[in-house]
Amino acid sequence: MKLIGPFKQIVTLANLPLRGKLSDDQLEIINDGGLLIKDGKIETADSFQKLKDQFPNIEVENIEGEQICLPAFVDSHTHICFAGNRANDFAMRNAGKTYLEIAETGGGIWSSVQHTRSASEEELLKTTLERINFLISQGITTIEIKSGYGLDVESELKMLRVIKKAQTFTQATLIPTCLSAHLKPRDFEGSSQEYLQYIIDEILPKVKEENLAERVDIFIEKSAFLPEESKAFLLKAKELGFEITVHADQFTSGSSRIAVEVGAKSADHLEATIDEDIEFLAQSETVATALPGASLGLGEKFTPARKILDANGILAIASDWNPGSAPMGNLITQASILATFEKLSTAEVLAGITFRSTFALSLEDRGTLAKGMKADFVTFKTDNFQNVLYHQGSLKAENVYIDGEKF
Repeated sequence: MKLIGPFKQIVTLANLPLRGKLSDDQLEIINDGGLLIKDGKIETADSFQKLKDQFPNIEVENIEGEQICLPAFVDSHTHICFAGNRANDFAMRNAGKTYLEIAETGGGIWSSVQHTRSASEEELLKTTLERINFLISQGITTIEIKSGYGLDVESELKMLRVIKKAQTFTQATLIPTCLSAHLKPRDFEGSSQEYLQYIIDEILPKVKEENLAERVDIFIEKSAFLPEESKAFLLKAKELGFEITVHADQFTSGSSRIAVEVGAKSADHLEATIDEDIEFLAQSETVATALPGASLGLGEKFTPARKILDANGILAIASDWNPGSAPMGNLITQASILATFEKLSTAEVLAGITFRSTFALSLEDRGTLAKGMKADFVTFKTDNFQNVLYHQGSLKAENVYIDGEKF
């Protein structure tokens, strides 16, 4: 065993409900605390001095200066395996061009598809690992990564193989998701429904055979796939043994209902979700994942996070880091801004980027600093945990621990 501390504050996020609103006075805060680590897991969180007295011969890793400790963060929705750059899209969008106008000039998702298809596995692995390390530097140790910039058998499998290979080079936990249903590729000769069947027949069996992903995603939108064909696709994916998640209600409402109806683990985006669908979603086990980075990148309204929590829904917050609509990749900055506009408590934000996000990824072994949980945690050089969100991402993580070891 090992004792790490003392920390000015340990915010354990233990014993909080999975769903609904939270107030900051519900937070368990251990002042002058220590973490007892055994075999990469949390044995206990308690007074540092008490633990030191209780285990006088234990190995101690001393924390220098005033630092606070939080569970490591979780980014449950990213697209960080990609090639190319869409800075021109951002400039054109800010200059007043529409999504369709940008696409017609060679931008948009199809631009990322072309660059990613032409990139080698080595090139993709290098840039993906760079982005993973940037996320780890923020205190994020569990990262979901989607395919979706390949859109044919060879290129989708290439992306997923890169994500699988990346796992061998990092201590962070990577959760791959197959997003072949990102949009119908321009070079596919057939309808969108036929393309979805192509994914079912040609891509997903190979994904399953190579154990490349256990999750399937789809973008339900007028510019991508229509509700009924998407629902049929998701049900087929479930029959193949995949867990499912959905890009839902980004620009038009209705698809979050489909996510609930098919038993999706999460419905992500939700910027256009209407009140009656918020109630429907909040009564389900499907996690509502807000992606404030996309709202910032596109100049669109934010996910109605306050309404979702007030309706007793499960709210997660993720970065949506991608080359087009959400290029920032800074989860803390995005979550802090979302909190300002949606009036979220610090407890609600911290829950949304820890244990509520782990639920969206079907992980039950992390997200709080409680006995038996994975010893992934992050420290910040401050005497008050509120400063993490107050500084909106400019207060950098001091140390990141994975399985109780400093990264």
